[in-house]
Amino acid sequence: MLTFAAAVFFLIVTPGPGVLSLAGVGSAFGARPGMRYLAGLFLGTNAVALAVISGVAAIVLASPVLRTVLFAASTAYLVYLAFRIATAGGKIAIIPASRAPGIRGGLALQALNPKAYVVNTTLFTGFSFLPGSPAAEIALKLVIVNAIWLVLHVAWLFAGIGLRRLDLPPGIQRGINVAMAASMLLVVALAVFAG
Repeated sequence: MLTFAAAVFFLIVTPGPGVLSLAGVGSAFGARPGMRYLAGLFLGTNAVALAVISGVAAIVLASPVLRTVLFAASTAYLVYLAFRIATAGGKIAIIPASRAPGIRGGLALQALNPKAYVVNTTLFTGFSFLPGSPAAEIALKLVIVNAIWLVLHVAWLFAGIGLRRLDLPPGIQRGINVAMAASMLLVVALAVFAG
């Protein structure tokens, strides 16, 4: 179980679209809008986990045409987000906007986030620690994943809020944007080469 918890930590703490966009929302809009977006990400990641656990994701992704369409849509969306981050200029922001993405925005991101599917598939199909009781193992895994997920995502949100408060020079903010965009493109590249 400790190996599983360590895997959860390292798979979730690495920058992906969810945590990067959450930090950006915190930086651009503050705590309250960030918490709404966090709620959407949380609901979305659990919906993905349930799709993986139930086999719905496997059934949907069994169709080569549908899998290709979904993969192309998610890749295009993540490349678009990376472009918007990299070109945000001298202010740290994921997507400069007049209003913060809310719960629906978080749900939508997780539905298209290939990292969410890869992480959940890895965690729920591997790391067996209660082989005689699969239902109890899945329930315990959900508790562990969600506990670690919440702590790490709240930390990323407050990191974004902290960046906002630092009022860094535009050049440093631009560098942070480029680094976040590069991280997101790395996630896309890993998804492309793994698929």
